[in-house]
Amino acid sequence: MAGAGTKLRPHTYTQPKALIPIAGKTILSFIVDQLQEAGITEYIFIVGYLGEKIKDYVQAAYPHLQTHFVYQNERQGTGHAIQLTRNLVGDDQVMVVLGDTICEYNVKEIVAYPGSMLGIKKVDDPRNFGVAELDDDDQVERVVEKPAIPKSNMALVGVYKINETALLFECLGQILTENIKTNGDYNLTDALQCMIQKGARFKGFRVKNWFDCGKKESLLESNATLLKKIGGNVNPVSHPFENTIIIPPVSIAPGCNIQNSIIGPHVAIGGNTTVNHSIVRDSIIGSYTNLYEVVIDNSLIGSDASVKGLSRSLNIGDNTEIDFG
Repeated sequence: MAGAGTKLRPHTYTQPKALIPIAGKTILSFIVDQLQEAGITEYIFIVGYLGEKIKDYVQAAYPHLQTHFVYQNERQGTGHAIQLTRNLVGDDQVMVVLGDTICEYNVKEIVAYPGSMLGIKKVDDPRNFGVAELDDDDQVERVVEKPAIPKSNMALVGVYKINETALLFECLGQILTENIKTNGDYNLTDALQCMIQKGARFKGFRVKNWFDCGKKESLLESNATLLKKIGGNVNPVSHPFENTIIIPPVSIAPGCNIQNSIIGPHVAIGGNTTVNHSIVRDSIIGSYTNLYEVVIDNSLIGSDASVKGLSRSLNIGDNTEIDFG
């Protein structure tokens, strides 16, 4: 989770990407809650940009977990990031999960499987992803990071279960020592290919859904899909908001004051936000934000922001004030 999240600016100027809200939770909470349910209790968080915010959040939200925080001060790729955990991991079996991707899969089954596994999903254009080439039994024959001419449409989703950790760190050390980079970074994908060449075997497992949270458009799409799946948390009939229509699914955090408005569908609103005389749909609104006399559609608005007047399709960061009057 050490990246700067440049595709989600201006929000990531003040908030780590992993703490961006989606469907009533943070991206990080979706990931950790899923792993907790499978019985995983020890976590290493690789942080960098705004890392103290992630550390504070984890320690407040998950005080019962055994946690470690490793700082990647120079962003040199996923391979470099994971190499920094070598002394903490040792020879233990490890799950590696990228901090900006929510996937739907059976974590318990993956943990219980005796061998190593890589999460995969068929995509239309695999050139922007790590790609896995499989045989007829879903054994991984080769992995390539962002190939110009892909030989497979199976993208690596960012979930890896690795048994051969000694070999993993040997290969990570090798790509760093030999300065093997792809697109200017030391990539985990290159280390996995090194492991395969040295005899490691990986089985591909298909995730049911893959929610990309890397940029505004995909984040809003994932928010809508997750709200449909989990149903939101507001009853459209018995909600407490004055003179307000709720069109589900909608997630509204505690402490909100909403009046004379239409909210939904596919809206997630953070805590202690005020909405008055407004229409909001297909949007994510942060905490402690004030919306007055606005029409908000397909928008991502940060925390502690204020928007007044008529507007559409916004991408507004934290601590912002806009008056369309």
